[in-house]
Order: sequence, then C-alpha cells, then structure tokens
Amino acid sequence: MSTPLPPSRLSGLFRRKSLTDILHNPPADAEGHGPGDTGGLARHLTVRDLTSLGIAAVIGAGIFSTIGNASHDGGPAVSLLFVFTAIACAFSALCYAQFAATIPVSGSAYTYAYASFGELAAWIIGWALIMEYAVGNIVVAISWSDYFTGLLQGVGVNVPIWLTMGMQSAHKHYNEVLELMQAGKPLAEASAAQLEGYRAWSAAPELPGGLRLVLDLPAGLITLAITALVYVGIKESKNASNLLVALKLVVVAVVILVGAFYVQPENWSPFAPNGIGGVLKGVSAVFFAYIGFDAISTTAEECKNPQRDLPRAMIYALIICTILYVIITLVLTGMVNYKELAVGDPLAYVFNKVGVKWLGGVVAVSAVLAMASVLLVFQIGQPRIWMTMSRDGLLPPVFSRVHPKFHTPSFSTIVTGFFVGVPAMLLNMDLVIDLTSIGTLFAFALVCGGILIIDPHGQSDARFKVPYINGQFLVPLVLLAGAVLLFLYNQAGIQEFQQALGSGYEEARHYIPMLVFFLFCLGLAWLSFRKRLSLLPVLGLLTNLYLMTQLGINNWLLFFGWLIIGLALYFNYGFKHSKLGLKVLPNGQRRA
Repeated sequence: MSTPLPPSRLSGLFRRKSLTDILHNPPADAEGHGPGDTGGLARHLTVRDLTSLGIAAVIGAGIFSTIGNASHDGGPAVSLLFVFTAIACAFSALCYAQFAATIPVSGSAYTYAYASFGELAAWIIGWALIMEYAVGNIVVAISWSDYFTGLLQGVGVNVPIWLTMGMQSAHKHYNEVLELMQAGKPLAEASAAQLEGYRAWSAAPELPGGLRLVLDLPAGLITLAITALVYVGIKESKNASNLLVALKLVVVAVVILVGAFYVQPENWSPFAPNGIGGVLKGVSAVFFAYIGFDAISTTAEECKNPQRDLPRAMIYALIICTILYVIITLVLTGMVNYKELAVGDPLAYVFNKVGVKWLGGVVAVSAVLAMASVLLVFQIGQPRIWMTMSRDGLLPPVFSRVHPKFHTPSFSTIVTGFFVGVPAMLLNMDLVIDLTSIGTLFAFALVCGGILIIDPHGQSDARFKVPYINGQFLVPLVLLAGAVLLFLYNQAGIQEFQQALGSGYEEARHYIPMLVFFLFCLGLAWLSFRKRLSLLPVLGLLTNLYLMTQLGINNWLLFFGWLIIGLALYFNYGFKHSKLGLKVLPNGQRRA
C-alpha cells in the first residue's frame, strides 16, 4: 500500500457507477429478479412494513434505559432535545429518502456512495457499515442477554452464572479480584461486576490450557434464532417485526396512559435545571436512537414500490418515534423528580416507586422484545450490504448467492450470524460502542454529501427529493450564528480548548477532530457561497461531522485502524475484481 499507484489505477479509485448501471445490475446478477423468477429477492414489503422496521430499530434500548440518564442530566427540558435531535436527524433522513427514490437498490449508503463519490468511497462506507451493523448487533445481543437473564431471575429461574457472560469479561474480572486478594485488600473493595466475573470463572468447567468454559449462552441463542428467522424469508421476518413492534407500541401506550395519572406538574419546574449544557449533554445518546433509516434502505429490492414507499416510511418512522419519545420523557419527569432518573431501567423504576409494580414487570418484558426487534432489523440489513458489494465484484461471488426457495442472501446471512453470535458469547464489547457510532455518523455524512454531488440544486426528477433552499448566504450565516452563540454561552469550553492546545500533544490530540471540523466548516461555507449548495444536505453533513468530533480521539484511532484493514482487503481483492473496473480498458474505453 506504500507504493504509489500508477495514474490509471489512481483514477480507477474514483470510478462511479451510473444510475443506469446500478438499476440494471440486480436483474443481471440475480438471474431475473422479477415476478415469477426464482433467483432474486422476494418483494413483500409495503410502506407499513417499512415503517414498522424503522420503529423497530429506533424504539429500542434507548426508551428503556438511556432515556433515564438523559432526563437526569437535562431535566424535563430533555423532551425538547428529542425534538431538536429529530430535526437534525431529519436532514440525513431526507437525503436517504431522495437516494432511495432515485436508486431503489439494496446496499444503502454503500450504493449511494458508489453513485456519488466513486468506488473507493463506496468500499470505505461499506466496510464502515459492516462495523456499524455487526459490532452494533454484538452489543445489542449482549444487552438482550442481560435483560433476559434479569427477567428470568425475577420469576425464580437462575441460569448458571458462567453461562451469562463472556469469557473475556470473566477472565479479566477474575484476575482483578486475585490481585486485590494478593495485595491483602478486602473483597469489599471489588466492584459488583468484578465479583460476578470472579464467581463465574471459578464456577465454570475447566478446559485444556487453563481456560474455563465461560460464555454468554443467551446472547448466542438469540442471535441464532434471529439469524434463522432472517434466513428463511423476508416475509417471515417482517411478520415477526410487525408483531414485536405492535407489542412494544401497546406497552408504550399503556405506560403513557397509566403514567399520566401519576404526573405531578410541580416536577416539571424547573424545566431546564442544568441549562442548555445539561440538555445537550445527552445529545449523542439521544441521536443514536434515530439510526433506523439505513436499515430500512437496505431492503429496497424487497419493497413492492420502493421509490414511493421508502421515503414515506423513513419520514413516518421519524415522526412517530419522536412523538413517542417526547411524551414518554414528559411522563417520566412528571412522575418523579428528574434527579432520581439516573438508573438503568427508568420506566420500571418510576412505576415501582408509585406502587404500580405489575407495570414494572410488563416494562421488563417489553424491553426484551424491544432489544430482539433491534437485533432483527440490523441482522436483515447486514447481509444485504454484503450481497450488493459482492454483486459489484468487491467481495467474493458467494456473498451474493440468493437462496432459491427462501429468496434471501443465504451465505451472507449465515456469515452475519457467526460474525455476531460467536463474539457476543465470548467478548466484552463495551469499548466499541462509540466505534459503532462513528460508523453510523460516517454513513449519514456521506449520504448528505452525496446529495450535494448528484443534486446540489434540487433539480432531480426523482419521486422524492430534498427541498432546495439556496444556501449561498444561509450557510455562512448559520455558521456565524453558531460561532457567536458558542462565544456567548460556552466560555468554559473555549478556555478548555485553548488550554489543551497549549499543553502539548497529549492534551491537544483530543481536539484534532474539532480543529479539522472548524476548517471543514470554513471550506463548506466558501463552497456554498460559490456553488449555491442546497441548505438542508449541508446542515445534515455539518451535524453528523460535529457529532463525530464528540466521540474522542481514541475512537477515531480505532476507526482508522478498521479502515486500514478494509483498504488492505480492497487493494488485494476488490480493486482487481471490480466489475466496473473490468468494463474499463486501460485507455479509458469500456469493454463491449
């Protein structure tokens, strides 16, 4: 990779697929892909099903756990944070919707990047989406296991502790407790997690080599069950998703209706006890509740009318989920004082406190269903991205194999199951949660930027397009207003920034992403003024890039490490086997 590429290869990195090539690629590669054909994907999804998939991905663990910490930090005003975040996310959703209406093909942001930025960017975003879906689902599977085993304990069923956590976590905590004991310190100094890991490792059957049989069996079993469901068909998967979403919405409605009788308006005062800073403290956690749009767009080839239904479903899901989040937040902060909500299960906590314990149990069951539905949606999305990359020649042909009976990407689905299930049983994935967030935001940013390339002035004839608002003067004005507000209301942050830059590399390196973001803002303002770029995609691009700067330099380094691995695979396989590249002769002409 250190050897400079010759000019012909370098230009090939930015070759773009035309819309004609993209729209004709699935029928050619899927041996038909039409009504009555046996080799393609089956079209079963309607706008209702797609909206349900979006809600399944968005109404997940956030409404049962992270909403509590966000409410604790921001007070009742956190309800407005969901509105602000939904508006910011809507910029990305609109761009996704236009791409979905223009390119109704599986692959999501990968396919959109291929049409706008070129092959190298498409590979990078496809590789990032592998990280987003697979690593994210590992975390979801582990979280589901925690909820499920807790629920079983509540009804008196105790799973052996060495079957409820990963080997990595148990071994780490076991050694930490041993170090405490060898230092002569009391076990009371060990945390609950360390003691649990110590007990699990000590009780587990011993394996050759000194290892112990410690694995998170529920995480592996739920991944196996979801993978099997996704494998046997999109129709069965969407029926399961619709059922899980219906149950979730019923529980949420019951929570709202019952909780309304226990609301005490005085708990809403003060409305924003910690000011704007307290409200915005939860912006990252809240924003990542709204990442279901990418998953919806991966099912484009299984929609009955993708150009009409995909954009509608994205907007419907965003609106429905925002309304539910706002109402739930107001009910929570109205039932108890916001200071009490920094708990892992806020919904169950508030109802147990007011004496409605039966509803706390219902909420616990609903949390298990919610996590399962999130796992289902993203297990649907991952194989379809691999399938699309394989069709383009960037991955081996086996990844695009479609099952003749079930009409699903069979091999890709099985690989996804192993890729998620095995690590979920063995590893502790706490360190890569933010890494998943970077992949998501990177996809959102590229999609917004892609609209600025293929349709910068809103002149597309797609059935849905982002409303064009001339950003020539508005983009610089928005950035100037943001700078003024930052100066007026965040002096502490500015001083911290200046001190870090003057304290040497170790401190300054954490602000490198922010420095790059400031420079990018200046460049985009100048480009918007010159090219009269569309305002909404620009705002979406800036929002996603800003949130990426908040994830820390260590997560950026991990992200770049993941990209380096992906680039090595691309240059050793994808570039050589790219179908678009094989169509182009060395002199730039296309093969017949």
